[in-house]
Amino acid sequence: MGLRFVYIWTMSTYDTVGDRMRNEKKRPSEAAKAPQRLDNSRFAPANRRRLSAPALRTFLAVADLWGLTEEQRLLILGYPSRSTYHNWCKQAREHGAFTLDVDVLTRISAVLGIHQGLGILFPTEQLGVEWLRTPHSAVVFGGRPPLDLMTCGSQDGLLSVRRFLDGARGGLYMQPNIIDEAFKPYDDAEIVFR
Repeated sequence: MGLRFVYIWTMSTYDTVGDRMRNEKKRPSEAAKAPQRLDNSRFAPANRRRLSAPALRTFLAVADLWGLTEEQRLLILGYPSRSTYHNWCKQAREHGAFTLDVDVLTRISAVLGIHQGLGILFPTEQLGVEWLRTPHSAVVFGGRPPLDLMTCGSQDGLLSVRRFLDGARGGLYMQPNIIDEAFKPYDDAEIVFR
């Protein structure tokens, strides 16, 4: 029965060869449908070198604010050797030139996105840090603190927390806050269409 429907649909869509040709001309080309590729220059060593020191300095400031241990910092950065990590920190503080790989820059970007999300969702930095360290009931966290997921050593853990906070900024996932508790739903008489 399903094949018959497809056959009937295709026959009714393309009644004649002329119709078929006209419909094919209207379709966008396959190249136009393809997703846009990232510009490879963003991954070029020169661009990564330009971003590395400021990115690491900002990461260190956020890590200090969150009170992360050296072990947690290493796990978030993908567990480079301690000597490499300390060399990066020294170079960043001295505004020296060094190049982080794409993986490390992506991890730092996720941390900065998490920090930004916490800044939007919570009125004080302390409340944001408290949220990171408090066990959470959302399925993605499994009853553990979000910081545990961030320091599991994988990029996916960092990006999961970032996605969660991005969703929370859009109104998903989070428990109602004080302002929400005082909210009284509208009734039909208060809704006006113009």
